[in-house]
Amino acid sequence: MTAAVLYGKEDLRLERVAVPQAGPGELIVRVGAALTCGTDLKVYRRGYHAIMLKPPIPFGHELAGVVSEVGAGVTTFREGDRVVALNSAPCDMCFFCRHGQQNLCEDLLFNNGAYAEFIRIPARIVEKNTLLVPDGFPLEHAALTEALACVVRGLEESGARAGDTMVVIGAGPIGLMFMHAAELGGVSVIAVVKREDQMGAAKLFGAACVVQVEAVEDVVAATRALTPDGRGADVVVEAVASPLTWEWAVDMVRKGGVVNFFGGPPRGTKVRLDTNRLHYGDITLKASFHHTPATCRTAFDLVTSGRFKCAEYITGRAGLDELPGVFARMMERDGGSREIKTAVFPGGVPQ
Repeated sequence: MTAAVLYGKEDLRLERVAVPQAGPGELIVRVGAALTCGTDLKVYRRGYHAIMLKPPIPFGHELAGVVSEVGAGVTTFREGDRVVALNSAPCDMCFFCRHGQQNLCEDLLFNNGAYAEFIRIPARIVEKNTLLVPDGFPLEHAALTEALACVVRGLEESGARAGDTMVVIGAGPIGLMFMHAAELGGVSVIAVVKREDQMGAAKLFGAACVVQVEAVEDVVAATRALTPDGRGADVVVEAVASPLTWEWAVDMVRKGGVVNFFGGPPRGTKVRLDTNRLHYGDITLKASFHHTPATCRTAFDLVTSGRFKCAEYITGRAGLDELPGVFARMMERDGGSREIKTAVFPGGVPQ
């Protein structure tokens, strides 16, 4: 079969490899659709991920497909089932799992290799984080579950409630998901975006107001002016991962509010924050990483509910052979690419 293998920084190769076989408790899934995401782009650009993978390694982690082989002992799934298999599963036995922090599991099992014709799903993920996709529901839409599960956890950790005002800094795939999920929950969203062409997407996915960085003299002041009485937002989500936007986030939140540093900067990155404002403003700083089985199910229910704008997130479609070109375009996003997510179809783009 053909599979994409990441060898290092911007070194992605399509190779012929053996079709995997299912061991006890495992599944083999014929990939129906895999999605690009910001994490994949970050890993492609840097050549590594501190936790999830070390090259050379099969690449890609958002997928849905059809079960082609069932390993011994599996009773929940059968050949022909349409499934979405998440990219990790916790052990549920370590310190962090016992303390309700499964995303920080000391033995968190990751699975990569979505950009391929087939993928092996490890037994633990089969047991804890593989879900049946309803008949007729597009597989590329089901594959949105993983990214949305991370967003759902970020929203839960931020404590956002209906009627709150939330600022989302960044209009990439994750930032747009935060806007949309928050808006569906009754939260009033202010988007802070870099480029003019991102304003339409922010509004499409639920932003009531949009601040374009390049169009205002003072981004923080312009954003705070849109909050009730100019006091700042109840919640600010940073989804860019730069020191400057981390600082903006703290300056945009109200007294007693919550900042969620969701974007993951490179290791060694430092920021300077006004500690006086943090202390006397009673501001809570959070950082959210990854998802849990519970947020995966919440996200899956939202994706399949009909309320979530799945089709609008899929702005590109490509065959597996086009994957290197897809990532080249993603690298040029700052130059004006308007793609949000590209659905990669290993079996060929459906007509």
